[in-house]
This record gives sequence, C-alpha cells and structure tokens, in this order.
Amino acid sequence: MAGKGAEAPRTVSVVGAGIVGLSTAWFLQRYGIGVTVVERDTVSSGASWGNAGWIAPGLTIPLNDPSVLGHGVRAVLDPTSPLSIPPTTDTGLLGFLGAFAFNSRRSAWERALIGNTPLSSVSLDAFTELVEAGVGLQDGPKIEDAPVTALFGSERRAAHLLAELERMRASGLPLSYAALDRDAVRAQSPFVSDTVRAGVRIDDQRHVHPGLFTHALADAVRSRGGSVVEGFRVTGVEARGDGLRLHSAHGETEAADAVVVATGAWLGRQGRPWGVTVPLRAGRGYSFTVPTDTPVPGPLYLPEARVACTPLAEGLRVAGTMEFRDIEAPITEGRISAIASSAQPYLTGVDLVGRTDPWVGSRPVTADGLPLIGGTRVPGLYVAGGHGMWGFTQGPATGRLLARAVATGRPPEALRPFDPLR
Repeated sequence: MAGKGAEAPRTVSVVGAGIVGLSTAWFLQRYGIGVTVVERDTVSSGASWGNAGWIAPGLTIPLNDPSVLGHGVRAVLDPTSPLSIPPTTDTGLLGFLGAFAFNSRRSAWERALIGNTPLSSVSLDAFTELVEAGVGLQDGPKIEDAPVTALFGSERRAAHLLAELERMRASGLPLSYAALDRDAVRAQSPFVSDTVRAGVRIDDQRHVHPGLFTHALADAVRSRGGSVVEGFRVTGVEARGDGLRLHSAHGETEAADAVVVATGAWLGRQGRPWGVTVPLRAGRGYSFTVPTDTPVPGPLYLPEARVACTPLAEGLRVAGTMEFRDIEAPITEGRISAIASSAQPYLTGVDLVGRTDPWVGSRPVTADGLPLIGGTRVPGLYVAGGHGMWGFTQGPATGRLLARAVATGRPPEALRPFDPLR
C-alpha cells in the first residue's frame, strides 16, 4: 500500500460525508490531524441515510455468494426480483457483471469472507468508541441492542443461513446464533405470520437510525474543530509539491497534506486515474417506512425476499433490493411495490400499504466482495469504499483502521485484503 513510512500529515481533506468518510475524519482527529470534510450534496445524502441501519457484523456475508448466480436470469426477466438488472448496453456494467460472476465461485467467496472477518470483528467496538466519546448521546439517535431474527418459509431454507453463519464463525468472527422452530420464532416476535416455519436468531447485534447517527457524527467532527463543507462537488485532485489540492465544480479549492476519497458508488468512476481498477458499481437499495400495530421488538430479516426491517421511532423501516442501475437514475416506484409484496407473506400487524418516506440510495459494490481501503498510486491519496450492503456496519471500523494508516504511514494488517491497487 502507498503511504508506508510517510511523514504524518498535519491536515487531511476527506471527500464524502457519509458514515465512512465522517468516521475516518473523526478518528483522524484522535491523532491530532486537522480535517476538512467536503460533500457534493449534504451530510448523509447518499446510502448512509435510508439504509436499514443495522450494525450487524454477524450478517456481513459477502455478496458474491455462488448461489447469487442462480438469480441472474430472473434478475433480467422478472421486474419483481430482489436482484434487479435492467436490460442494458452499458459496457461498463456488463464488464462488472462478468467480473462479479467470475468471483462468485466458492473459492473467491471464501477469500472475501476471510478477508472481511477482521474488519467485521471490530465493527461493534468501533461504534462503542464513538458512542462512549459522546457521538449521538445528546438528543440524538440511540443505538439499540437487539438480536436480528431471520424468518423462513421452511427449515430447509433456514439451513443455508445457518451454514453460512457457521462458516463465518469458523473464519474467526465472534458470533452467537440459534435455530428457531415455528413456535420459537413466533415467541421471538409477535409480527411473524403463519407462513413462517423456521427462523434464525443472530445475537448481540445493534441498530440505529443511520441518517440521524451520521448527522450526529458530522456534528462531533465539527465540535472537535473540523470543517464539513456541503455542496462541494470535487472535479479533480491535483498533486502538488506540498500536498494535494481538491478542485470543485464551482471553482473552489481545498488544499491538504493528504486526501481520503470516501464517495461511495461514485468511487467506481473516480478511481481509475489513481490506479484503482477493481470493478465497482452502484447497487441501489430502496426503503420506506410503514406503521405497525405495536412497537416491533427488534430487526427482522427476510432472506428469501432479501428484505430487512428495522424498528425506528417513526415506524418500521423496510429496506431491500439490489438494483444495478445508474447512480443518478430516478427512483423506480415499482421496486417499492415489489419489496412490499415480497415482505407481505412473512409479516402480520404491519401496514405495508401505508408507506411513507420512499428512498433510493446507491451502495458501492465491488466485483470481488472486498472493499477498497488504503493508499493509491498517488502519494498521499487514499480511498475508502466498496462495502456493498455493509457500509454502515463497517464504516466506523474502516475509519479507525484507515486513520491509523494515514497518521502513522503503517497500514494495519487487517487492511491488506482491501488494497485498492490489487
């Protein structure tokens, strides 16, 4: 990785005010480094706002699971499929899908699983460090501790998740879980319908309103002397003898000793000049909020429908879909209806018709199931992204590890599998 042995920077500009960028900025401040965060839109305006808000390292299963290939044809032909790939002539997307299919082999999935384990293993601890330092504690979102309960139509289908969890635990991830029969899963949550025949409880997980927590993190960066500049769309990064300079679409500039680019799905378009050539595309996710008869006791996971349900103050957030479409494409209303329809059979006491706050956001998905975290071929320029569905869970841990690499010039061993130049 670039940056090894380099002198510690005094100032760092972070591009991107999502959970990954702001976490990196916060942890850089712990090294006494001055930070400025620039954001093309507003804080948490991307994937950090409307996702499920799970802090669930127990479910950070790499997306390049071999079973995903079986959904490929359906993803093109069925508009209601949880995996959506609209017919396209986009050669970039077709190339990404080919690389993703190549990496959806058992050996590549195992490599991604093992590579992600050290990052996932410290995810809860990194959130704890933020909270104990005061992030989100004053009139802000509270992180809730609760197991995630996965619901299945049959014990056979539940067995697949149990096998994956066992493989994750064998790889070294601290993990506690239990299989639930029909009666046990109903006892776990009163919102389970008669369709559900089996479940899996993943213990010691957490959840929070992701957008509000990200805003609280931005406030914490500001309160410690950092700057967060919204509406700064970066159009170029210029290497100078005394560091790096960012240029914006409006002619603004921002100079620093080093730069961290944490722009989510945009990283796939930006990174090639810096030597970052791992295929990365936007995997868009959708969510909406619905009322419930009574408060939901904890997160519900519907693996067969690829839907995550999270209790929030305003209702139940229902999130799902992996849609490979352009980052800036408008929301597809049919995807919202498809998520509601696919969740309906598993739930009771949930008004999936009374939907509010429809949202779509682009998650950065790499073709090999491993994020991009570390130095590039441009001295002093780092990237952090490509976490797929698990950017919120792994964001603070990513920021903590990358801040150490930037501040000390010695990348932690845990970052080795995520080398952006691989």
